[in-house]
Amino acid sequence: MKPATQPITILMADDDPDDRLLTADALKEARLINDIRFVENGEELLDYLRRQGKYATVDAPKPGLILLDLNMPRKDGRTVLKELKQDPDLRSIPVVVLTTSKDDEDIYRSYDLGVNSYIVKPVTFEALVDILQTLEKYWFEIVELPPNRE
Repeated sequence: MKPATQPITILMADDDPDDRLLTADALKEARLINDIRFVENGEELLDYLRRQGKYATVDAPKPGLILLDLNMPRKDGRTVLKELKQDPDLRSIPVVVLTTSKDDEDIYRSYDLGVNSYIVKPVTFEALVDILQTLEKYWFEIVELPPNRE
């Protein structure tokens, strides 16, 4: 296992304020030191990553992992995933779909569009803590990610 040199930023795109709050609480409960940032829809996610709009003058570190909900207003997760994976500057960022959809078509389509993992949101807080701990261990301790080119 490789030691983490510094906490990696996680960017979560989810329109549900309760899910964002639960995720932030679960991250604290799991005692993970990663910085987590939140956006509420696909347009905000792309603005954050491209440092446009309200993110043009704000500290918006490039994330080491994106947690992406599929069903969001303005620009849904499927559309965002397609755009991310077609953008040479963004396609290397790992994307984990974290959604309520168990629909086979959503799963197939997400993988066809280049998602790295697909996780159905758990129903309990404890399960969410466990998922975040597992994601942190896998993505930030085991996997070798490309260096940040910022």
